[in-house]
Amino acid sequence: MWWYAKRFLHPDIVSDYAFIFLWDEDLGIENFNVGRYLSIIKKEGLQISQPALDPDNSEVHHDLTARDKKSEVHRKINKTIGGRRRCDENSTDPPCTGFVEMMAPVFSRASWRCVWHMIQNDLVHAWGLDFQLGYCAQGDRTKNIGIVDSEYVVHYGLATLGGSAANKTNAEEQDQAANNISLPTSEQLAPSQSPPSDPRTEVRKLSLVELERFKNRWKKAIREDNCWVDPYQKPPQQSKN
Repeated sequence: MWWYAKRFLHPDIVSDYAFIFLWDEDLGIENFNVGRYLSIIKKEGLQISQPALDPDNSEVHHDLTARDKKSEVHRKINKTIGGRRRCDENSTDPPCTGFVEMMAPVFSRASWRCVWHMIQNDLVHAWGLDFQLGYCAQGDRTKNIGIVDSEYVVHYGLATLGGSAANKTNAEEQDQAANNISLPTSEQLAPSQSPPSDPRTEVRKLSLVELERFKNRWKKAIREDNCWVDPYQKPPQQSKN
């Protein structure tokens, strides 16, 4: 999808549209109304947003994206994520705040012009891009990026358009296997020596490789830009005497 967006959705081409929806194919939209959604994000001033995920029926990768049934919109969470990181009202970094996942983002015209330039046309899966979207939020990412709870979707977590809920369990097992893989270097594993693998695991391996490439390119761009000022850079902590 992201290579398509880079090639065909140049900001000048889609400039007539106030908002750009870039959604995966494995979403259930029975509880989503686009008119109400647009009214909410305009009212809330959200430059980047996504509908919340129904936590009872969805594959949820980040706690921030799960639906809060008591709110219309939320921008932060207050809980421990990943077993160690604490998110609270004072959090300023993704994935505690200023974050949407790349499965169902909605971009304003202005934010899309920025995001489009971030997309790497040779990186298919756009992993890592979601953690940098705050730089395109047209201001404070903790305020201008949010999750819409009242209009929500189901993320089925299927691998392809041809997938079905019946093969979801097997897909999850393959994902877990892929997460446990140590990626070999080209010197360690020649193509002729490659063991057979299922397509979903191969996609996950490629995604992890692309994530590292994106992160390295981001760091390199910062090093080479003498005018770069990070608006979210935290001041160094002073040691206590």
